[in-house]
Amino acid sequence: MYSTVLQPNDSFSTGLTVWNDIAQQPTTESRVIPLSANRAIHSRHFIEANTKAVDIDHLRDDCIVPVFSKDNELTISHQMFIETILGAAYRMFPNEAIDAPDIVVSHIIKGRIPEAIHKPVSQLLESDKTIYYERMAFCFEIPTIYEDIAGNRLNLSIGGVRAYNHENLYSRKTMERFKVFIGFKNLVCCNLCVSTDGLKSDMRVMSVQELFEQSLGLFQQYDTQKHLSLMSRMQEQSLTEHQFAQLIGKTRLYQFLPPKERKALPAMEFTDSHINAIARAYYSDENFAREGTATDIDLWRVYNLFTGANKSSYIDTFLDRSLNATNLITGIGRALEGDDEYRWFIE
Repeated sequence: MYSTVLQPNDSFSTGLTVWNDIAQQPTTESRVIPLSANRAIHSRHFIEANTKAVDIDHLRDDCIVPVFSKDNELTISHQMFIETILGAAYRMFPNEAIDAPDIVVSHIIKGRIPEAIHKPVSQLLESDKTIYYERMAFCFEIPTIYEDIAGNRLNLSIGGVRAYNHENLYSRKTMERFKVFIGFKNLVCCNLCVSTDGLKSDMRVMSVQELFEQSLGLFQQYDTQKHLSLMSRMQEQSLTEHQFAQLIGKTRLYQFLPPKERKALPAMEFTDSHINAIARAYYSDENFAREGTATDIDLWRVYNLFTGANKSSYIDTFLDRSLNATNLITGIGRALEGDDEYRWFIE
C-alpha cells in the first residue's frame, strides 16, 4: 500500500524555515517528531561499517563547522543539511508521518581551542577539544507510504550523505557536494533500495536554498510506482545454483579484467569483501538465504544479499553501490530474458 504523492507549493523557502514552521503548527494529519526529541539510538542501521550513531543535538552542540580556509566562508553543516532535507520532505509530503532521522558518522577530525594549543595531550580537558566528522549519512522513514514485497514491508525513505573529503577546504568557497536519495527501506533488514531516478549522487550547490530546491526537484521526479514494480518483478525470476555461482565468480573476475574488457561491460562496484559476504549469506542469511535445500534463488533474495553486503561500505561510497546493486540485479533479470548487456555475469 502506498499513498498518492502530494505536489508541493510553487514557492520555496529554506529547509530550516520549513521545518520550524511545520513543527510549530499542530495538525491531526501528520505526526511530527522534533529533531531534538529524545529517542533511543537504533540497534540496527541502514549502514554499519566504521560508523557511529549520533543525534542531531550532538552535531549541533558539540561539533564545529569547517570553513573554506582561503576566505573563512562557512560550509553547510551536517545538521543544516539534515534539516534542509527534512524541510523539503515536509514540503513534498505535507500530510504524511515522517520519522526522526537515523544519523551515522565516521572519520572524526580532532582539534584544539587556541588556549590549549601548548598543552600536552595528557592534560587536555574535554573543553579544550574540538571535533567534527568528515563523513555523515542519515535516513528517515515516511512510514505512511509503504508496500509489501515477498512479506517484507518497505517504507518510503529519504536521506543523504555528506563527505568533506570530497571538498577542497583549503581553497576559497566553491560549490559544495552532497548525495541525496529517495527510495525504500526494507524493514526486515534495514537494507536500502535505491533507483536511478531516486538518487542525485553529485548534487552541487552554493547555498542551503539551492540544496532545498534541488532536493525537492529530486523528490518530484521520483516515480514511486515504477520503483516498486521493478522490485516486485524480481520475485518472478530466479537464478539456478550454477548461475549464482557464475555470478559470484564473475564479480570476482571483473575487478581484474583488462581495462578494455571491463569498459565493455556494465559497471560492478562491489569488492571482494562484499562478494565474500554475499556468498556466505546465500547459505546463512536469516531472511534471504536460499530456501532449504532448493538450488534456485529468486532475484529479490539476490538483490537483498547485495544490498545487505553494501551496509559494510564506507559512507562516501554507500549510495553509489546501492544504486549499482539495483542496476546489476535488474540487468541480470533482463539477461535471463535474452538481453546481452549483463549476460556475461551469469554465463
